[in-house]
Amino acid sequence: MTATLTSARKGPETAKSVVIFLHGYGADGNDLLGLADPLAPHLPDTAFYAPNAPEPCKGNPMGFQWFPIPWLDGSSEEAAKSSMAVSVRMLDAFIDKVLADEGLPPEALALVGFSQGTMMSLHVAPRRDTQIAGVVGFSGRLLAPEALQAEAKTKPPVVLIHGDQDDVVPFDDMGIAAQALQQAGFTVYGHVMEGTGHGIAPDGLSVALGFLNQHLPE
Repeated sequence: MTATLTSARKGPETAKSVVIFLHGYGADGNDLLGLADPLAPHLPDTAFYAPNAPEPCKGNPMGFQWFPIPWLDGSSEEAAKSSMAVSVRMLDAFIDKVLADEGLPPEALALVGFSQGTMMSLHVAPRRDTQIAGVVGFSGRLLAPEALQAEAKTKPPVVLIHGDQDDVVPFDDMGIAAQALQQAGFTVYGHVMEGTGHGIAPDGLSVALGFLNQHLPE
């Protein structure tokens, strides 16, 4: 496990807003940082980061994981919870460092997650002391939805985007997350990528861009 999260950066030298991409299980930061290229022309004052998760992935030694997944890699539930707790602390510290380095307030930052990165985004953002601009969650789920209402300190707007043919993270998880978030008082938007499996389709990326344009500082 790394001591700190490592990340490349794209964007202007002086930014007015920040997007942090959080990759899925077995991938790495570069897997999502490429999304900055189609987004940057529409978000010219935004800096983009995409950190590697802290652990080498048990299921894919070439990639990384935010926490092990017992039904995929044979790890225990206790190991998954312990590992996630460490990743949460490291991601919080990374967010703080990025904001400090960029000289920006929390409301100028959005998290964009994919799959396991969405799980991390939806867990970390509401539990931070100060509210960020918003969360874009592709093809993921809300972990421990029953705990959200009691543990949420802030309620940033959220857009959930999911393919209706996803065979990795079931499409039904989108509705479960939306219901729990709404019941906890969050503003939630949703978009179904019709005919899409476990990935990001162009229409989904367009919805994400619209959300970021709406919620990040002008």
